[in-house]
Amino acid sequence: MKLNVNLPDAPYDIMIEKGSLSKVGQWVKTLWKPQKIAIITDNRVGGFYAEKVKLSLEDAGYEVVVFDFLEGEARKNLTTVNKAYEFLVKQGMTRSDGIIALGGGVVGDLAGFVASTYMRGVHFLQIPTSLTAQVDSSIGGKTGVNTPFAKNMVGTFTQPDGVLIDPDTLKTLGKRELIEGMGEVIKYGLIADVPLWEKLEALDGSADSILENSEMIIYHSCDVKRKIVIEDELDNGVRLYLNFGHTIGHAIEQTAGYGKVMHGEAVAIGMVQVSRVAEKKGLMSEGVTDKIEAMCSKFGLPTDYEPWDIESMYQALRHDKKARGQMIKMVIVPQLGQAAINEISLEEMKEYLEK
Repeated sequence: MKLNVNLPDAPYDIMIEKGSLSKVGQWVKTLWKPQKIAIITDNRVGGFYAEKVKLSLEDAGYEVVVFDFLEGEARKNLTTVNKAYEFLVKQGMTRSDGIIALGGGVVGDLAGFVASTYMRGVHFLQIPTSLTAQVDSSIGGKTGVNTPFAKNMVGTFTQPDGVLIDPDTLKTLGKRELIEGMGEVIKYGLIADVPLWEKLEALDGSADSILENSEMIIYHSCDVKRKIVIEDELDNGVRLYLNFGHTIGHAIEQTAGYGKVMHGEAVAIGMVQVSRVAEKKGLMSEGVTDKIEAMCSKFGLPTDYEPWDIESMYQALRHDKKARGQMIKMVIVPQLGQAAINEISLEEMKEYLEK
């Protein structure tokens, strides 16, 4: 299956095919001339797939080097970025060479940031291996790393030259890592894809059901995201819809300590919390919150978090990228399949943190 992200200045395709990881070299040859390629990955994903991808690329005529770092959101920072820069310099990487991100969302965000800033930018490709990355972070050109102040505070908009998704890589994820990706999938159904929501309702919520229906789940999710990205590449309008649940979710991730609550888990909690308050305010249809909570629970996602420290989360929200002066753009779902932006003051935001 193929989807096209038809941006005017940087169009590219999303390829979704089981078993495609063994054909990486052939795929890259359709996109890049012979050059040196740096695979950026983490130690866990690299252990599974780096050698396989490296050999495929070498068979296709590329010179390949591999940079890996310790897995986890806590490593997605400027310290790791500097280590990557040092590696690339020592390997003699030039502006004519390329970077491939091989891994989950952390790897994709960091590798994309490195590619977009090393020598003012080299081209890069995304090969996402986690569900979260396959349905969300590998598409749309957002790169970024965390700082002590906020998640993804430093980053760029830089589109990849292509995205290759092999759903078979999901089989090497732990159960929690697989399930957390459903936070983003559920979000897509809520903001723009009622047929996807209905398909999710028909599943039993088990890890096996996710794997068995992975191509459908990934295709629907990518299709929603690519349409929104095409309409609003730089995140000034409808692309903000993709942040449903993320405003509070990011604050949870930061205050809990990166990695203690996974991204998709935090998004699930954020969607339920925002909806509960918005519904009480009459901004969302009655009963939508219950549907969101039931869907998240069915797939094993958390819908609450302790300790719930309102003041710490509020301070984190003040540094959120969606904040503009003393206002913040909060995404809500007035009804199933429809998103809207509710601009509120940072002071009012405190109400959305109250249980």
